Amino acid sequence: MTWLLYGATGYTGRLIARRAVALGMRPVLAGRSAAKVVPLAAELGLEHRVFGLDDAAAVRRGLADVESVAHCAGPFVRTALPMARACVETGTGYLDITGEIDVFESLHALGTQAAGAGVTLLPGAGFDVVPTDCVAALLAARLPDATQLDLAFLTGGGASPGTVRTVLESAAEGGRLRSGGEIRTVPFGSRQVRAAFPSGARTVVSVPWGDVSTAYHSTGIPDVTTYTAVPSPALAATRVLRFGPLRGVVGGAAGRLVRGPGERALNGTGCEVWGRARDAAGNTVSATLTGPNPYRLTVDSVLRIVPRLPELPDGFQTPSRALGADFASTLDGVTVTVATLH
Repeated sequence: MTWLLYGATGYTGRLIARRAVALGMRPVLAGRSAAKVVPLAAELGLEHRVFGLDDAAAVRRGLADVESVAHCAGPFVRTALPMARACVETGTGYLDITGEIDVFESLHALGTQAAGAGVTLLPGAGFDVVPTDCVAALLAARLPDATQLDLAFLTGGGASPGTVRTVLESAAEGGRLRSGGEIRTVPFGSRQVRAAFPSGARTVVSVPWGDVSTAYHSTGIPDVTTYTAVPSPALAATRVLRFGPLRGVVGGAAGRLVRGPGERALNGTGCEVWGRARDAAGNTVSATLTGPNPYRLTVDSVLRIVPRLPELPDGFQTPSRALGADFASTLDGVTVTVATLH
């Protein structure tokens, strides 16, 4: 199968490219900068293509003879739709590693057109949001009448430049949650919950994580809130970042100064997820997940999904809908535990 890795020279793209070659896979590397794509392709002995996403015809040409695309060039709020629309037009399967709520909703809106074209759209195929989405689906299966879903996560090892820019932009816009089936804007960190992670209970605050979109599409649960641990200084900084010009300065500085986790951090840190579902009668069920560093998990997940993309259901998909609620537990180093209903 011929597949294209777009954004191959970014932090996560490089990890995926090198791991793919180690596994005997031969992706076509692509991006908008020849100065970056050409040397990486030469190093790995792979075919390459150079095109930006601002020219729809160029994107379609770049997808010639490609069955699937792993799209890893963010911020996805600006890049996902141009690539996804081209995939629909060319009959090319699409996955990305976004965690941005608005991207999921935009691709969901494109789902009917994609289904008509026989194309799968599978955003959130990495740490954002495979572990949390699968935990949500497992909880919904255990408590089918659940009306409320809380999902929380912890990560270690630091972030890539792209992740930092995306987090700054989304946090500055405020918080998001789903209530009564509708996505609503609320103050960032306006809710708190005590999450029973495997490493110990932690107080976490509400954040605009991708499951505010995807968990609803995966489970139908109408009320969804997502959480993580946020230090108090960082929480205060989100208020300052609401000032647009300052946000751009900080985001640009982050892109220059942040390099992403090194090898020691990638190998020595992990992630945790906690989830809890509740029904109208007060019954609850919880689940936890432990796994490797989020970037390691993302690489593993993407490279497992890409070969399967042509056979997955057409149209917009979430990871658990397309691959099953147990998919996360098949990834390297991942353990999932679902508690007894009470």
